[in-house]
Amino acid sequence: CHTIISESERLSRMANELLTLQHIEEGTDQVMMQRVNLHAIAEDVADALGPLIEERGGTLEVTGEAPDVLGIPDRLQQVIYNLVANASRFIGEGGHIVVKLEGLADRSVVSVLDDGPGFGNVDPKMLFTRFYRGDNSRARNTGGTGLGLSIAKEIVDRHEGTIRLVDRSGPGLTVRMELPVGGPSHV
Repeated sequence: CHTIISESERLSRMANELLTLQHIEEGTDQVMMQRVNLHAIAEDVADALGPLIEERGGTLEVTGEAPDVLGIPDRLQQVIYNLVANASRFIGEGGHIVVKLEGLADRSVVSVLDDGPGFGNVDPKMLFTRFYRGDNSRARNTGGTGLGLSIAKEIVDRHEGTIRLVDRSGPGLTVRMELPVGGPSHV
């Protein structure tokens, strides 16, 4: 029974994530853009995921400030949530995740840094492909569907931003999202 329940929850998450991707790609989830405080969103994500990360023996911290952007708050929160949740699957006991915010010229930058194993010898662009799960995440116990980074990329693309993975020297991974401070030009 436990396996059946676990698998049906996983399939339900996958179906919901596929619907999210479809709505983003088709533009059927259009809502009014508004001023978004990225630090407040990052703090909300930390409040939601912090206890789970602490339960696993890790830590999560939000640092810095970034200029507000014009965007869809729920979607931008989903990006940060997906990035932090993904990082939390790969840090070990005593691992750390930092959500770092900063301003850079006319961009707001949100970086999620972890001290997990990084992405290894995988082409980082592949990790944004639907259902792709790198070697470190192929085990079922990570709980991922292989859609979180795809969803994050679609949302960031819709906000005319960029998102990329940076494999740091030494352990860890940085996922860096940059958004235009003025918001998308099609608004």
